[in-house]
Amino acid sequence: MKTNWKGLVLVGLISSASTLAGFKLLGTNSGNDVIIKEAPAESLARFTSTGMPAGAPGDFVYAAEATTPTVVHIKSKVVAQSRGGGRQSQMEDALRDFFGGGFGEDFGGRSQPQEASGSGVIISPDGYIVTNNHVVEGAQELEVTLHNKGKFSAKVIGTDPSTDIAVIKIESKNLPAIVLGNSDAVKVGEWVVAVGNPFNLESTVTAGIISAKGRGLGIIGSQSNRRGGATNAAMTAGDTPLESFIQTDAVVNPGNSGGALVNLKGELIGINTAIASPTGSFAGYAFAVPTSIVKKVSSDIIKFGNVQRGYLGIYLDDLDSKKAEEYGVKVNDGVYVREFTENSAGKAGGALKGDVIVKVDGIDIHSVPELQQSIGMHKPGDKVNLTVNRDGKEKELTVTLRNRTGGSDVLKKDESAAVMATLGAQFGNLSDQEKQRLTRYKVDGGVKVVSIQGGKFARSQVEEGFIITKVNGKAVRSVKELESAIAGKEESMVQFEGLYPDAPYDVFSFGFRL
Repeated sequence: MKTNWKGLVLVGLISSASTLAGFKLLGTNSGNDVIIKEAPAESLARFTSTGMPAGAPGDFVYAAEATTPTVVHIKSKVVAQSRGGGRQSQMEDALRDFFGGGFGEDFGGRSQPQEASGSGVIISPDGYIVTNNHVVEGAQELEVTLHNKGKFSAKVIGTDPSTDIAVIKIESKNLPAIVLGNSDAVKVGEWVVAVGNPFNLESTVTAGIISAKGRGLGIIGSQSNRRGGATNAAMTAGDTPLESFIQTDAVVNPGNSGGALVNLKGELIGINTAIASPTGSFAGYAFAVPTSIVKKVSSDIIKFGNVQRGYLGIYLDDLDSKKAEEYGVKVNDGVYVREFTENSAGKAGGALKGDVIVKVDGIDIHSVPELQQSIGMHKPGDKVNLTVNRDGKEKELTVTLRNRTGGSDVLKKDESAAVMATLGAQFGNLSDQEKQRLTRYKVDGGVKVVSIQGGKFARSQVEEGFIITKVNGKAVRSVKELESAIAGKEESMVQFEGLYPDAPYDVFSFGFRL
């Protein structure tokens, strides 16, 4: 029986000493080098502390001792502001006169700070930390607490909502950094340890096994934009969601987001990201972004300022025996090629509609998440070898991947687009009818929030249909004016004002740091 994930509460926002290793120098735009430790191939035997066989249950001491100093506690402060307008403000004035001047502090007159808690993992001695995007999105302030109780303010270096990964940095040196392991090599049934700060309980260690790999749950981004797992569909709030989670039964709870999932060597194999639960607390299912994705995304963010992802430009579908019969293909294991995007790399490389992709660079592919992960590890211009089953026979194709615009160049960070993407919403111009309705309430136009896909708007509890009328006190009447109003405002406070069409007299104001 197929699990109905939508019937569960998929909690994406679960935030509320090292081994011998190789060293990788990562050049940055500023000319500095970032040192990231990567693990060598090494037996588990020397990492067990009790003389028990490698991988034996109950022997997690080495992994815990090696990992705990590298995991930090992140507290993010979000300030949501609201104020009444029209009839609502008149009522508040009357109540304030009756109850006293403190009334407005609780009922929308002033800022209402909120604090969220999560975890992060130090990946370099000079202060780069990997965490989840949802841990830091919408935050005006970030405070990082180290294992030794040192506290630092942190700066967001970059985020990738499509993988729910973010990189932040604190100004410190000689920090204990985790060793990046090979998540592709881990096996189902292997023992793992999760380290994080659930419920503000710092440096909490739990253990379990890997239950599954390559899970795609549809919890990153908007389902309406995925088109059946399209590998190249663009999203306003970021790139196509890339989900290929490691599933584990190690206990993970709110506050574990962004924390470490490690093997018995203490090597990072994943960043804990989500739980599936009917209650919002751990119910046996936890999911982590594998290190292969984390390493690619964090390296690109540090080096380029954004993620350099290669695309096939193919709309895909998972296969089973029923779909294989429906599509008329000879195999029921692999990924079906449904259609191509404009300037598709796959089509240019010889793929045809109706092909079934069964291997990438010689590695078997069984699902869309596995294919997305394999392709997502490459940058534009890279060549990949696809094995497709066409009319019952396998055929080898060499495909040169392209960027999301259809070219092969490394994309520079678009500051304007990046700022817009942090809002996590799609916007639209008002229709003539909507404008005419607003003029009756002495509102001269605005910009409509068409959809919410995460980001700062979601954290500010903005709902679809909200109409933005002002940005930093200046009226906006079109999407173009909205983009101009926030252009160049990165790392700055921005204040939005607007209303909902069904309550035009109630004016709301909220702000955050972009």
